[in-house]
Amino acid sequence: MRTIMIFQEVDNVEHWLESPRRREVFGPLGITARTFVDRAHSNRVGLIVEVASMELFREAMGSPAAAEALTYDGVRPDTVQVFIEG
Repeated sequence: MRTIMIFQEVDNVEHWLESPRRREVFGPLGITARTFVDRAHSNRVGLIVEVASMELFREAMGSPAAAEALTYDGVRPDTVQVFIEG
């Protein structure tokens, strides 16, 4: 199992937190995510993601369903930062 940290900005934090899209897209692949909010920066959020392999993660993130989910969730693509456990 691989652990990944993701930081990003979103248009609306409450909408992002309440969105079912992460679970709908990534849950069936066995990918889980815990969500975090940066209270000092109102639109900055983070996730700790657990995934079986980096290949699965890359494949999932490259899918049309993931792109649609990111758009629906209001993620600002140019702010996404992905950190892979050393």
